[in-house]
Amino acid sequence: MKYWWVNHKQTQRQEISGGYLWSPKKEASGNKSHFYDNMRRAEPGDIVLSYANGKIEYFGVVSDNAISAPKPEEFGSTGEYWSNEGWELPLVWERLQEPFTPKRHFNEIKSFFPEKYSPLNEQGNGNQKAYLSEIPKELVDFVLAAAGTDVASISPVPEPRFEQIESSLEDVVEDLVRSDKSLSDTERNQICSARRGQGEFRKNVISIESSCRVTGVRRLEFLVASHIKPWRSCSSGHERLDGNNGLLLTPTIDKLFDRGFISFSDSGDLIISHRLDEIDVSRLSLDRRSEPRSFGREQKSYLEYHRSMIFLS
Repeated sequence: MKYWWVNHKQTQRQEISGGYLWSPKKEASGNKSHFYDNMRRAEPGDIVLSYANGKIEYFGVVSDNAISAPKPEEFGSTGEYWSNEGWELPLVWERLQEPFTPKRHFNEIKSFFPEKYSPLNEQGNGNQKAYLSEIPKELVDFVLAAAGTDVASISPVPEPRFEQIESSLEDVVEDLVRSDKSLSDTERNQICSARRGQGEFRKNVISIESSCRVTGVRRLEFLVASHIKPWRSCSSGHERLDGNNGLLLTPTIDKLFDRGFISFSDSGDLIISHRLDEIDVSRLSLDRRSEPRSFGREQKSYLEYHRSMIFLS
């Protein structure tokens, strides 16, 4: 289990009521951000302290891994300079019995803060560049105890919400596709069918792939046409229908790939996330996979996206 502190004055109301955290993937300059990358490091069961307006009023339990998602509509004009695509981290939030004001206790807690990437500055105010910061358990214990919250009362890991969030996000994208006047009815139907791995997309994938890359299964009725770059994240109808953006996978392997627990190298070698337990790796027979086959040039660009944006490294 890891412990986190989020500075989200601008978006706390929306994130608490919506049951999530959301951040861009990079800074406005295009540079990587340690604080945004932490969204991908958080795991189910981790505890997050919510800091806004100089106090901590809520704590959350992470319910699932972060998912690539567009900026929430409820943010409105907040963060206009943020890119539209970011990370959404599902949480179950609970209000503390008593708000905790870090500045009042700063002398007692300042030794708990990391020297690098601290969420607070040396004066005890929020670090302006910090969003999600990892903190030690001792700091969380101190805050919760001071706020009258019994650590033992914290709920166990909530039910995963990945599929619910994914479906909700894709519903939004599908509505946009169906209202796009630049597309014909046929194009709209083809793109929307591709969301479920059906129709023109599945046919295009079958023209390139002939079997599951992990199990070797070849019977098409047992295989799912799975997007490499997720349907919701594609920037065009071409990407959503492109056979090079797809793999034929058995249902279990499809779920592992979709959730980022596995990926592939350009040469076809299976890459397994460290978040997948070794016992489960054996039970899923991932240690007895079929021979790797190299990917084509166009497939490799989609795989690069999957490894950097979906795979849980």
